[in-house]
Amino acid sequence: MTPTKTADTTVQQVPPTRMPLPGDPEDAAIDEACRDLRLPAFRERFVELAATARREQSTYKQFLLDLLQVEVADRDVRRQQRLVRSAKFPRPKRLEDFAFEKNPNVSPEVIADLKSPSWVREGRPLVLIGDSGTGKSHLLIGVGTAIAEAGLSVRYTTTSALVNELAEADAGRRLSSVIARYSKVDLLCLDEFGYLNLDKKGAKLLFQIFTEREECKATAVATNSPFAEWDKTFGDPRLCAAIADRITFRCTLIQTGTDSYRYQATQDERRATTTR
Repeated sequence: MTPTKTADTTVQQVPPTRMPLPGDPEDAAIDEACRDLRLPAFRERFVELAATARREQSTYKQFLLDLLQVEVADRDVRRQQRLVRSAKFPRPKRLEDFAFEKNPNVSPEVIADLKSPSWVREGRPLVLIGDSGTGKSHLLIGVGTAIAEAGLSVRYTTTSALVNELAEADAGRRLSSVIARYSKVDLLCLDEFGYLNLDKKGAKLLFQIFTEREECKATAVATNSPFAEWDKTFGDPRLCAAIADRITFRCTLIQTGTDSYRYQATQDERRATTTR
């Protein structure tokens, strides 16, 4: 069995294929009961574990415990996978793959702390500020993935996509239901925050999301604009101040800097190609 890494623990992943039943009518009955009770891991492994228990002369209780632990571990893995899928990340990114050596502005210790869901449960914001190519989206998706694997609900979207969704919902008289749906997500990951200027209506719609989530649900944003330039995005200075206040109160701020290591990696690759 191959161990599957999660945010907090290592669980055993259930093999994809089930051992063939030896023709025993009791095995067939157990197989059918597992199907009816929706115990897929139990069904996949009971023949194998029964053979192991017989060989090792395990007690009935130990055999039952082994089966139950396999089912619990399998459900944990499936739930993690379901939560990651429902987050709708545009591409897979993990914090373990972030190149800290190429961006000394980002502290590995701070990022490691963000793997814990405690800050999400406390409803604290996360703000990632830096130029393009400095790893903001990687960190945003990586943090979101870690939180989803820790068992909390996560939703990723770009700011423009969210504003468009809210505007369409408002036009279709569905705004309250959409806002309610976003207010229930444990962690909302907003990418490309401040990339496009919003009209007054769009800014007000976005403000409602922050208001609903304030101090009870966590929001993480990735932006290339420093706080002083946010008024250009939102137009209305008062509305900008209100949004900034909600995003920055008790927030964890990570500045990824101005040096694009993505651009540097491209340049290094080109130089390596020309020297061959």
